[in-house]
Amino acid sequence: MSRQSAGGAAMALRGVRVLEVAGLAPGPLCGMILADFGAQVVRVDRTRCAATTDVQARGKRSLALDLKRPSGVAAFRRLCCRADVLIEPFRHGVMEKLGLGPDILLQENPRLIYARLTGFGQTGKYAKSAGHDINYLALSGVLSKLGRKDENPYAPLNLLADFAGGGVMCAMGIVTALYERTKSGKGQIIDASMVKGVAYLSSFLWKSQSLGIWSRPRGENMLDSGAPFYETYRTSDGRFVAVGAIEPQFYKQLIKGLGLDSDKLPSQWSFSNWPEMKKKIASVFAQKTQAEWCIIFDGTDACVTPVLSFDDVCLHQHNKQRSSFVKNDQEEIIPRPAPLLSRTPAVPSLKRDPFIGEHTEEILLEHGFTKEEISKLYSDNVIEFSKPKSNL
Repeated sequence: MSRQSAGGAAMALRGVRVLEVAGLAPGPLCGMILADFGAQVVRVDRTRCAATTDVQARGKRSLALDLKRPSGVAAFRRLCCRADVLIEPFRHGVMEKLGLGPDILLQENPRLIYARLTGFGQTGKYAKSAGHDINYLALSGVLSKLGRKDENPYAPLNLLADFAGGGVMCAMGIVTALYERTKSGKGQIIDASMVKGVAYLSSFLWKSQSLGIWSRPRGENMLDSGAPFYETYRTSDGRFVAVGAIEPQFYKQLIKGLGLDSDKLPSQWSFSNWPEMKKKIASVFAQKTQAEWCIIFDGTDACVTPVLSFDDVCLHQHNKQRSSFVKNDQEEIIPRPAPLLSRTPAVPSLKRDPFIGEHTEEILLEHGFTKEEISKLYSDNVIEFSKPKSNL
């Protein structure tokens, strides 16, 4: 089945032309999201680059172009004239130095959505500073909330700032700008800062301050590992279960499933008893395997689920019923795009990721470059071609 004919309908972003300047984690995710939902995404790679760290190139094509050469810049500007979206991941000022700032590109293509995805944003003290997910998370205030009692704050991998606050927020901004363009006919600049993005994600934390949810020190509150009913527990086979029985009716089912007598236990909301209750619940969970606890709690509202490893997640009945994971041509398991649209669902490409420069010639031809122009760019080492290696 064609990616564009899923469910008998085209994907939602069909016909949207995206240029993604190659970068690290958040930019590639943003481009992959757009590609999954039907956009034509071209990743603009550097020339003379032996390898790429982009493992989120699903559904994209690659053009290798030297943007440090005037003829490479000129070629890029021609590409932008036909593009709907540009995603660039550099620190503030880099694109301007290349002669590819939004003032130039939007003048040449007023409909262009110019998405600038950076850690600290286009203005401010740190705009030109280096950083990574943990730094953006720290500056947003969110990192101060993450961590167990009496331990240092910790970053949960690089999911929050890089991907949620960066790639996903930028994709949302692009889709929003594309929608607005249908009314105004004009493009615009998107300043997607990972610091601001993850801060926006934490709106609930800010707005719930007055509710008392975060009134105790870090690691002693309901949702930050303080509560015995919102925690992970080890099972007898060395695996884990996750418990989220916040509401009283759910907590009641948790206690029942554990075989404990609620009349002999302290109140659910007795903070002083939480540490002791954690030990008690931990000792019970340690008596059975993860699978045995699933038999007890599946089908209940106790809010107890298995903590699944990457090896197990695609085998779980719920995920299989939802077709939440799929295998690509290399037999790699990949998550299906989300959310699920009823008429125009995303259909992820199952083909291997592109080699750097694999589609250089065909992309340039599509954008009106002549064979002679392409040959000239190649002979001047401004572009590169790359073909799949034979297995022979």
